[in-house]
Amino acid sequence: MVQSMAKTKQAVLKLLYENRDRYLSGQKISEIIGCSRTAVWKHIKDLIKDGYRINAVQKSGYQLIGAPEGLNEAALSAGLRTEKLGRHIYFYETIGSTQKEALVLADEGAADGTIVITNEQSAGRGRLGHTWQSARGVNVAMSMILRPHLPIEQTPQLTLITAVAACDVIEKVTGVSCGIKWPNDILFEGKKLVGILTELQAEATYVKAVVIGIGMNVNTDPETFSGELASRATSLKKITGKTYDLVSFVQAFLKRFEELYMLFLKEGFPSIKPLWERRATSLGKKIKVRQAGGKTIEGIARGINDQGVLLLEGENHRLTRVYSADIEWS
Repeated sequence: MVQSMAKTKQAVLKLLYENRDRYLSGQKISEIIGCSRTAVWKHIKDLIKDGYRINAVQKSGYQLIGAPEGLNEAALSAGLRTEKLGRHIYFYETIGSTQKEALVLADEGAADGTIVITNEQSAGRGRLGHTWQSARGVNVAMSMILRPHLPIEQTPQLTLITAVAACDVIEKVTGVSCGIKWPNDILFEGKKLVGILTELQAEATYVKAVVIGIGMNVNTDPETFSGELASRATSLKKITGKTYDLVSFVQAFLKRFEELYMLFLKEGFPSIKPLWERRATSLGKKIKVRQAGGKTIEGIARGINDQGVLLLEGENHRLTRVYSADIEWS
C-alpha cells in the first residue's frame, strides 16, 4: 500500500514536470493517473512538505514552479529523450554506492537500460580500490545496467564509450573542453572531473550484464577542493563559476551515451575510436603504467587498438598491450 502511494505521488509529480508551462487541474490529473481528486490533493500537500513549490489556483489547478536542489525520479523521467536507457530508474535520496546496488539489481534480473542514481553517495567505489564521494544535491552519481550481446573481451570498450559521452556532454552544456586519461578518467587541466567504473557479470564466455558507474563533479563548491584534493580534482562550478541543472545534465548524458552505444553495437569500436583519440590526453607522451600487483612499466602511449587496449611503446620500439592499469605522466 505504501509503495503504491509512493508511485502515485511520483506519477503526480511527473505530470507537473511535464506541464510546467501551464496549470493542470486536479480532475485532469485524477483521470490520467486513475485516482480520486482527494488523493491528488493529498499528494500535492505531501510534495509541498517535501520542498516542491506548487501554485494551487481555484478553477485552474496546479503548477510546479520550483523544486528542491538536486535530482528526483519524476524530473529525470519527464524530460528523458532516450529509447531504452533510463526507462527504469531506481532513485535514492542517499545510498552507500549506486554501483553496489546496481550489481545486486542486475543479478536479480533488472532490465537492460536500468539506471541507479542518487542525490548523495557515501561509499562510492572507483577502480583498483579507489573511492568516490558525492555530496548531497551537487554532483552526479549513478550506475547503468546494460545487457549487450558482446564477447567478454569487448566489454572494456564500454568504458571508453562512456568517457567520450561524458566529454561530449560537458562541452555541449558548459563549453568546457576536457581530456580523457585512459581508460576511465575525465580531466581538465590535469585535474579529475569524472570517474568511470565498469564491472562485468558473466558466465564462461556469456555476458549477463555490464554495470557502468559514473561520478561527475558538477556543482561542488570551489572551497571544497583544498589541500591535497585541490591538486587532484575539480568541478564544473569551480572551472566556470556557474551552477548547472543536474537533471538536464543527466538527461543529456544518457541521450549521448545511448547514441554512441547504439553506434558501437551496430558498427563496432572502430566507429568510436577516433572520437576517443580526439579527446585522449596521453597520446604521444611518455607515461608510467602501474598494473595490479604493483608492477610498473614506462613507455610512450601510441594510442589504442580496435579493442580499446592501450598500446605502450617501450625500449627497441616494442609495443606492449595494456588491458587494465593506472597511468601517470613520467
